[in-house]
Amino acid sequence: MTLPIDELGQAILAALPEDVISVHLDAGELVVLARMPAVVDVLTFLRDDSNCMFKQLMDICGVDFPDREHRFELVYNLLSMKHNQRVRVKLAVDEGDAAPTATGVFSTAGWFEREVFDMYGIPFDGHPDLRRILTDYNFEGHPLRKDFPLTGHYEVRYDDQTKRIVYEPVKLVQEFRNFDAVSPWEGMVQSPAKGPEAKG
Repeated sequence: MTLPIDELGQAILAALPEDVISVHLDAGELVVLARMPAVVDVLTFLRDDSNCMFKQLMDICGVDFPDREHRFELVYNLLSMKHNQRVRVKLAVDEGDAAPTATGVFSTAGWFEREVFDMYGIPFDGHPDLRRILTDYNFEGHPLRKDFPLTGHYEVRYDDQTKRIVYEPVKLVQEFRNFDAVSPWEGMVQSPAKGPEAKG
């Protein structure tokens, strides 16, 4: 029997009172706020409990909130094929802190955690192979952080003379300019029509 999503949230909260901070519905989807040290226990419960059966980890995302006390948020999106339900598990992570790896619960977590590490710089304790996955190994910084410069730090190109890839610091050839959105045609005054169609 499938529990309604709001009842499922209360059942999760009752089963894990020390590990779950709160549960709520967001646009009809269940959101579970977990404590960081207990996230592996929460994910294991959601995978194995008969009312949950969230056997598929669809994604792990990072979110950057520079003004918050805990700068980053990790978001785990889970799917239960058995009950046709989804749940989102969130946890707050301070800059410089490492989150526990979920690779022991979901094998797909390996690549998702590498993406989060690459894009946001959030490390995962116990990850078997935590390397960059989307950027080059020599890449400087983490591109999805809000303080990452839009131009990046280096540009990469293939040099025909040396027959290799070359890294060069980004050079802007002109100063930053502010462009207004006003069309050059706006504000022009048309002269009144002349000829037989002009009246009065």
